[in-house]
Amino acid sequence: MSTSQFQQYATRLSAHIGFLFTELPFVDRITAAKKIGFNAVEHPQPFTTPAPLLKKLLSEAGLPLVQTAFPSGDMARGEKGFAALPDFAVRFRATVEPTLDYVEAIGCRLVHAMAGIRPADVAHEKLWETYLENISFAADAAAKRGISILIEPIGPGSIANYIIDDPHVAMNAVKGVNRANVGLLMDAFHCESLGYDPVKLIREYGSYIRHAQIADHPGRHEPGSGSMNFDAILKSLTEVGYQGFVGCEYHPSSSTEASLSWFPGQNRNSNQPGSILTGAK
Repeated sequence: MSTSQFQQYATRLSAHIGFLFTELPFVDRITAAKKIGFNAVEHPQPFTTPAPLLKKLLSEAGLPLVQTAFPSGDMARGEKGFAALPDFAVRFRATVEPTLDYVEAIGCRLVHAMAGIRPADVAHEKLWETYLENISFAADAAAKRGISILIEPIGPGSIANYIIDDPHVAMNAVKGVNRANVGLLMDAFHCESLGYDPVKLIREYGSYIRHAQIADHPGRHEPGSGSMNFDAILKSLTEVGYQGFVGCEYHPSSSTEASLSWFPGQNRNSNQPGSILTGAK
């Protein structure tokens, strides 16, 4: 696997600490990411950690948390957000200000609003109307704080019956909301798994991309485990003027540290396997 573009992005790689460093307690994953050489972290649901503590941990590590999400519900019950669900509109809106309070306190500027699972008994038109109204509501509140809202397409290979299940659908939502602080979360893995060429999508929608994520396909493991051309993907992000971080949102095929042979900023001592994760505190 060619890694020339990873070298260029070495200072702009973000560790998704919901996928990586899960061998450690949540509060220790930030330090572990720093020791490896990541320059940012991200996590969709950090809210069980009080904002002052998370801010302190980020400050001590010298890392920003660059992307998170509104509360997405009870995963044990299969909930995947509810921004597009008419019966949960009040519930979604009730999460907006508290989430923005938390996000602002920790210095994060990107928040993903998950749409939810498509109910069998609700018309698509009603789901779409609800989603645009709720995203507009969240975006207007977020704009007052300098925060942007992300819309991410997620296909059935990751979440069955997810409402925003295609990159073009996601782009239609961004345009439908028509707010300057609403943009795409472009996950190259999801694009590839849906049968699209991520490079073509990046070039088509580049000016709308607010955050990018990667994992290899098939498998959603680390770069080099599959067949995706990350040099071409990262080069296309550069070509469209993308200035943000690239989130590493993949399931390590073994341990986190063993999955990082591709990583350009890797600081681990090859003679001491596991040395970064041991004593990450």
